Amino acid sequence: MDNTDEPRSLKQVFADAETKRLSLENSTDTTSQSYLDTVSSAVQGYRDCLGFTEKLSIFSPNETFEDISTSDLPYLLISYYLAELTQKLPSGRNNSPSERKTILASARESYERYLHIIDSYELLSPPYKKLLETYHGSPTTFSTVSSADPAARRNSKMANFKAEKELRTKLDFLRRQPEYASFDDPNASGGRSGADEEAVRDVYLANINYTTHITFQSLESMNRELDMLSMAPEPLLPFSRPENSDDPRDRAREEANEAARLDMPLRRLQSALGGPLLSKQGKPLQPFTLVGSRQELAKGVFRPGHNLPTMSIDEYLDEERRRGGIIEGGGEASWHRPEPDEDDIAKADAETMKARAWDEYVEANPKGSGNTLNRG
Repeated sequence: MDNTDEPRSLKQVFADAETKRLSLENSTDTTSQSYLDTVSSAVQGYRDCLGFTEKLSIFSPNETFEDISTSDLPYLLISYYLAELTQKLPSGRNNSPSERKTILASARESYERYLHIIDSYELLSPPYKKLLETYHGSPTTFSTVSSADPAARRNSKMANFKAEKELRTKLDFLRRQPEYASFDDPNASGGRSGADEEAVRDVYLANINYTTHITFQSLESMNRELDMLSMAPEPLLPFSRPENSDDPRDRAREEANEAARLDMPLRRLQSALGGPLLSKQGKPLQPFTLVGSRQELAKGVFRPGHNLPTMSIDEYLDEERRRGGIIEGGGEASWHRPEPDEDDIAKADAETMKARAWDEYVEANPKGSGNTLNRG
């Protein structure tokens, strides 16, 4: 009799999701379709597990950690596993920054859900409790290292790495103990009845401390990635006209795609090219071509051998002016002086005194009086 259509229990769905998650840890090809399919399937499995826990009210804000049965402790990590796997999801067909931001937002939500439930059961140690308060103060700029001093940041990073290593070592040690193994192995003699339940709970607590540490590290890493994504340009929709196509609609689409690139703002263009075009001293850092205007450029886009420029003359001058390479004033404009204000007596007196001082200087120093080298 086929029982595939029968509803599965939380234990079965969780075990299936765990099997897929653990299989991903040993996978080397993270770009294959089978890997991505397994990630998506595991994510859906953990989402189903969340639905089960809410429907069955396994966790309650009125309970303490001691009130949770040992068999239900693994479910505390559902949101953590979901956040970790969500970050491995592909960013759509175009792999655009906006799609990646959506994935990171979903992962952040799962991390926050995990921290909330762990905090509600008072399982956060004082250092992590303080980190959680810092995160709530500014989630998008959160960092586990608050100091701006490079040396202090380096020391903090080393301390974080050391703490992570110690937590992992402790967790591996506890998992190797026979008291835990007899509980974890359902095929052991007598099932799980002979296990040391206290030892098992210690393992789960150690695992929670470890995943909590990784959660804060991941939230910091996500913020750094989001900073980079905010500077990345959105990819233009690719379109290439089929060869020998005389369809005017295809040509219109191709022209629209080229026009979108021509209208790309200079700041976004600099980001796409990988940095500024000019150094502070005015030295070109990247090759660029000057053109008369964008309108003239657009007319010649489809000429044979046409090279796309990076900026127009006006944009170049704007960039030079922003960089401070253009000195305003001078030339003919310097001769245009404003008309004096006859009502400003103080200013008029100052100008008069200045003119008198100059006249006295000229009278006391006639022309040529300073040149005595050629006199006999």
